[in-house]
Amino acid sequence: MVTQRELPVGRYGSRDKRRGPRWAYWALLAVFVVAGLVVAYVAYVNLGDGPITTEPARYRIVDDKTVEFSFTVTRDDPAKDADCIVRTKSKDGDEAGVREVYVPAGGDQRTVDTVVHTSKQAVSVEVYGCSYQVPPYLRSS
Repeated sequence: MVTQRELPVGRYGSRDKRRGPRWAYWALLAVFVVAGLVVAYVAYVNLGDGPITTEPARYRIVDDKTVEFSFTVTRDDPAKDADCIVRTKSKDGDEAGVREVYVPAGGDQRTVDTVVHTSKQAVSVEVYGCSYQVPPYLRSS
């Protein structure tokens, strides 16, 4: 027969520790669940597919300082103008040139041609991103 030893009184604390109110546990759990849902929604909005997507069509390196680039823009709202940023990179990975390109409204899919002037010879071209927030200086050109 195994007997349980008595623990010295006061040495290990009391076994009868009172926990907080049960409603506080559930309230804290609800706060964490709501905070998690808010974080998930913000991540979805900011990291999900954007309203404007692009796909490179072709590019041609004209000379050490010039690149011709064509890309296809697909918009969820073809009635809005768009602004796309195109950038080139050199062999060492540095950004060699940047250009903002105005994409006028019309058609949910459109191919855009542009020329990017560079500070050194480019080896690649990409569309960095697009937005419906077109600055006034692009609209007037």
